[in-house]
Amino acid sequence: MKIEFLNIYTSKLEEQLKFFRDLFGLKIQNYTEESFEVLIGTSILKLSKKANATPYHIAFHIPDKLEEIALEWVKERVAIIKSYNNEIVDFSNWDAKSLYFYDKDENILEFISRRTLNSPKSAIFSEESILGIAEIGLATSNIRKSYEFLSKNFQLEKFDGNFEKFCAIGDPDGLIITINKDLKDWFPANDKAYASGFSLIFSHQNNTHHLQFKNDELHYI
Repeated sequence: MKIEFLNIYTSKLEEQLKFFRDLFGLKIQNYTEESFEVLIGTSILKLSKKANATPYHIAFHIPDKLEEIALEWVKERVAIIKSYNNEIVDFSNWDAKSLYFYDKDENILEFISRRTLNSPKSAIFSEESILGIAEIGLATSNIRKSYEFLSKNFQLEKFDGNFEKFCAIGDPDGLIITINKDLKDWFPANDKAYASGFSLIFSHQNNTHHLQFKNDELHYI
C-alpha cells in the first residue's frame, strides 16, 4: 500500500507550521487558520486544528543506507529519541533502520530506511530526501477487529506481529502500525498510546481507498 494523503489533528497549528516549514524546510500548501498541508515526497500530510488533540506515531521513508546522514541532519534541528542509548534502531527482521524524534505536538516521528526500497540518488541528505509517508500508528482496544476490517475491505495483509499487542498491516511500501493501547505503549520512548483519529487515502492493488479512524473505529469512506 502507498500512503498518498494523511490527515491528523493538532492543538498547536502555528507551532507545527513553523516546525515543518521553517525547521525542516518542507513545502506548505492550502494554509488557513484551521489547517495546512505539508508536501512530503509523494505524500501529503494535512494537520487540522483541534482542541485537545492527542499524539500520533508517523513514519517517513528515506533512501536506503542514508540513515547515518539523516541522523546528523535531524540532530541539527531536534533531539533524537533513543532506544537503549541507540540513536539508530536496527530492525533486522524488516531489513530496515530507523531513527525517532518529536514534533511540537509530541507526535513520535520516524525516518525509516529500508534495504529493499528507495536507492539513494545522492549521498547528501536534505528535506527533499524525505520520500513519503511510510507508516501511521493506529492505537486501538481490538487489534483483531481492525485487521479483519482492513483485510476484508482492502485486502491488506499482516506484515508482522500478532493480534495481542502489536500488528503491522500492509507491506513495506506502507504500513498501518496497530497496537493494543491497553497493553502496549509507543516505541521507543514508551509514550502512552491514544486512539488518535485520522483519515487516510492510500493506493493498493491498483485501487485508491479512503479510510477513517474515529472513536476507536475504522470506517470506509
